[in-house]
Amino acid sequence: MEPAVTSKPKPVQLPEMRSEVISAVRALSDPEYQQRVWVDRQYPHPGYFDDFTLNVNILDDAAVLENPYAAIGFTLASVEEARAMEQLANSLNEVLTSVGSQSTDSAFLASPYWGNVVAAANHALHALNLSHSTS
Repeated sequence: MEPAVTSKPKPVQLPEMRSEVISAVRALSDPEYQQRVWVDRQYPHPGYFDDFTLNVNILDDAAVLENPYAAIGFTLASVEEARAMEQLANSLNEVLTSVGSQSTDSAFLASPYWGNVVAAANHALHALNLSHSTS
């Protein structure tokens, strides 16, 4: 359940995990990166790997999708971040439900719902960066 008040950003107990969350959200917000790296497999250096599933798993492992409000103080710093992550989770669930969780990255990107994921990820990235710059 979403708290009704806005909150001042809190320090997080898991800053390294927060960095991973931000990195995953950044990947979900960038369609050019997704095409280049996830689909075309043009990696920035040898030994590099990234795809849709890896980023969703990072967000799942950080517990910011299922109940983002519980992550405040751990990996998220504010109610605004939690709201943004909740929107991202809803968009991701919509794509996963419509396309199927075992689909290829190109199928996810071709989904009519993918634009909602990118928009929600951009919003979440903005919220995460805003909290970081004010804390």
